[in-house]
Amino acid sequence: METILEMERITKKYGQFTANQEISFALREGEIHAIVGENGAGKTTLMRILYGMEQPTSGTIRIHGAEKRFANPAEAIDSGIGMVHQHFMLFPSRTIAENIVIGNEPRKSIWFDRKQAIAQVGALAERFRLPIAPGQKVGDCPLGTQQRVEILKVLYNGAKIIILDEPTAVLTPLEVKELLITLRGLAEQGKSIILITHKLHEVMEVADRITVLRNGRVTGQLEASQTTVEEVSRLMVGRELDGIRRETQQAGQPLLQVNRLFIRGKKGKPLLDHVSFHVRSGEIVGIAGISGNGQSELVQALTGLLPVDEGTVLLQGKEITNRSVKQIREAGLAHIPEDRYLWGTAKEASVKDNAIMGHHRLKEFQRGGILRQRKLDQLVTGWINSFAIKTSSLANKAQNLSGGNLQKVIVAREIGHATPFLLACEPTRGVDIGAMEFIHQQLMDKRNRGEAVLLVSSELSEIMTLSDRILVMFEGKVVGELNAETATEEQISLLMAGGKQP
Repeated sequence: METILEMERITKKYGQFTANQEISFALREGEIHAIVGENGAGKTTLMRILYGMEQPTSGTIRIHGAEKRFANPAEAIDSGIGMVHQHFMLFPSRTIAENIVIGNEPRKSIWFDRKQAIAQVGALAERFRLPIAPGQKVGDCPLGTQQRVEILKVLYNGAKIIILDEPTAVLTPLEVKELLITLRGLAEQGKSIILITHKLHEVMEVADRITVLRNGRVTGQLEASQTTVEEVSRLMVGRELDGIRRETQQAGQPLLQVNRLFIRGKKGKPLLDHVSFHVRSGEIVGIAGISGNGQSELVQALTGLLPVDEGTVLLQGKEITNRSVKQIREAGLAHIPEDRYLWGTAKEASVKDNAIMGHHRLKEFQRGGILRQRKLDQLVTGWINSFAIKTSSLANKAQNLSGGNLQKVIVAREIGHATPFLLACEPTRGVDIGAMEFIHQQLMDKRNRGEAVLLVSSELSEIMTLSDRILVMFEGKVVGELNAETATEEQISLLMAGGKQP
């Protein structure tokens, strides 16, 4: 196969910090090439350089042998490079066709030719076997369809090279399978694809070659058919992964009891429709579901962020329904929020101040009403070391941390509360494989100590790995409960899509 792209000895420095150190990478025509690595490994920086969002300190980019230097994304697009970002850049109120042609609209005289746009987008979708309805509003589309719209946008602009940044982060298992089929189909039609992801089973399923980065350097370039997940993991983290240690034990009494929880929506449709379940001591209960089916509302109701219209919530036998956030936490609940920026941190505050939230109220960290700063410093430094949080100092602002490192600060803080019950929402969102294993073990250790965890995650593999029981939510209801030992991905996916439990 012809080499379409070469990045030779790319180095990028920010002051004394080196994000990319002489990285060389080549992409062939019709190839799916995965770039994998932990947080901070240099993947995103490398792709930002390729897409014209950053300038390299040194190194060369060649397209079809011709040297290129992109000052901005527009120049990269003109050279046949398109990028599908992790967070979709679409206008929900506009149609699919309008979103795809924006910036390069077909015109009749000076006017936008809507019919021509629909026809062109329809033909493009048919050619690349990406089923969509061009006249449908994007805001009415499921996330899997929105992903297709983003891919069609770059294809419409003539992309020969397509960069996909964590493309399956918000998709259901069925949508993931559809996307992987789509990527293989695009490659078969001559498109060259760079896949940035931390989901190694997806890499092994779809990639032709794999480049592994660690600490800004290439640690391996492998043929996917001749390697294993274990080898790739070792190259990513520099060590063998240990796996999760689960102790066999009998679950105890219910620590959390949710009884017929009901929350009315603004348009009459309930956000939560008489949801009932319990979580016992010594178990992890996982909640699976497509985003938007009531999981967020359930979490907010349990933590005091959203008022409940009907039903009750008991924690250790004490009713906490519609209590304040402070009262609920004092009753024994810790909470890893699903959105680390909106709910989990104060971005202008320091790493230390974010880490000690809640802990600052404890008597052991006070003397005469004055915070014992040295003892708090020791607490936070311990977490930074054990969770491998990369920060220049305790005084560093939270907003300066990468998303994965900020996530680790939150997880350390909440597990550090040592409460009987932990509500863990997307606990490993944005973290690398080594940190993911560590966080998973922290959750399992909590369960093994006889405490309780309610795990809400969009990662089905995470739910299946950690849970003792799995609840599935659909349209504000719990539509099924499965034993994690015997549940299959197909069973869970069926329930997530509104199917019936066999």
